Amino acid sequence: MTLDVVLGLQWGDEGKGKIVDVLAEKYPVIARFQGGPNAGHSLHFEGNKIVLHTVPSGVFRPNATNIIGNGVVLDPIIFKGECEAIIKMGVPVRERLVISKKAHLILPTHRIIDAAQEAAKGASKIGSTLKGITPTYVDKIGRAGLRVGDILATDFVSRYNTLKEQHIGYLRQFDFEYDPMQNEKEWLEAVEYLRSFKIVESEYMVNELLDSGKQVLAEGAQGLMLDIDFGSYPFVTSSSTACAGASIGLGVSPKRVGKVFGIFKAYCTRVGSGPFPTEIFDETGEELRSRGFEFGATTGRPRRTGWLDLVALKYAIMINGVTDLIMMKSDVLDTFDRVKVATSYIIDGKKSSQVPYDSSSEVTPVYREFPGWKRDLTGVRQEGELPEEFLSYVKFIEQETGVPIKIISIGPDRDQTIIR
Repeated sequence: MTLDVVLGLQWGDEGKGKIVDVLAEKYPVIARFQGGPNAGHSLHFEGNKIVLHTVPSGVFRPNATNIIGNGVVLDPIIFKGECEAIIKMGVPVRERLVISKKAHLILPTHRIIDAAQEAAKGASKIGSTLKGITPTYVDKIGRAGLRVGDILATDFVSRYNTLKEQHIGYLRQFDFEYDPMQNEKEWLEAVEYLRSFKIVESEYMVNELLDSGKQVLAEGAQGLMLDIDFGSYPFVTSSSTACAGASIGLGVSPKRVGKVFGIFKAYCTRVGSGPFPTEIFDETGEELRSRGFEFGATTGRPRRTGWLDLVALKYAIMINGVTDLIMMKSDVLDTFDRVKVATSYIIDGKKSSQVPYDSSSEVTPVYREFPGWKRDLTGVRQEGELPEEFLSYVKFIEQETGVPIKIISIGPDRDQTIIR
């Protein structure tokens, strides 16, 4: 069977959690392949709302196996709190979740380093979630990190102390006050909690599941425009958010990848610093923010808002080999008289259809306008009930990208989803 991939095509926050939850009904295996608790995947169903940061979004499906893959970085404290919240909802999370031995651990000192580095950048700060993600990936690449499998070793505490001391030595270069013992007791208790889960060689497990005829849905975090290689560097995350990252983050050959579900909002948002060509600064941007409740699921920070950017969307589709598009939050645009879409850029006085290399480039978007549909979509349940103005907007995006929009989301709940 194939490994199908769900990933974001913008700057994250596209609605991946909801879609994985919807798709999980047809997939016996859901696997997270990169990122860490900087992710915030919101799920709404049966009157409940929960935000998942590390646990895959298929955990609420009774027959699904959920895997935290080797490409993920895991904070035991956040993980413990997340699992306890899921258990309170009556979900037997230990029965449905396994964790890769090769996933890396976020230490309390990783979070301190993150805060110290961000404070030192001043006005040029990246906009980090301060979850310790980047320092953890730095230790991973630098071959100094601790992995989940290490917690099973008899000398784990010694290994932990060695890395902590290295971090303390590194922090001496910063004018930054901190407590090196901050959260350590809670962290070690959370590590003990982590030991109660099934910890596996997930690369073998995933391939064996595929060989046995089970389809696997790989769940990405963030979005392509935050990818460490192809995003708006340096205002990016520290992992590969692209489809190729699923192969590395789960230990699966690219030959086994089947469908690639690319998720995008009917408009754009971004959290933190970095270029955003279609950003809106007036009352229209405020209306998008308030109607879409655009505040970070992880940080609570207000998201920057803007019109749909087709240049960036087509770039993301190209990099990821997207086979199926999924458009989220279509209902947020219900009240607008006119809806804009950026079809190209003006860069240095020249028209361009490419995302520029230099993230500091002065970019002016070229827009095409569409009439608004001025109708509440949240109660629509059949494609035939959608207004013509909205369907024209959808058709234009399909024609421009060359990829069909297979799913349209018109609200946060599971049942506010139109499968085309």
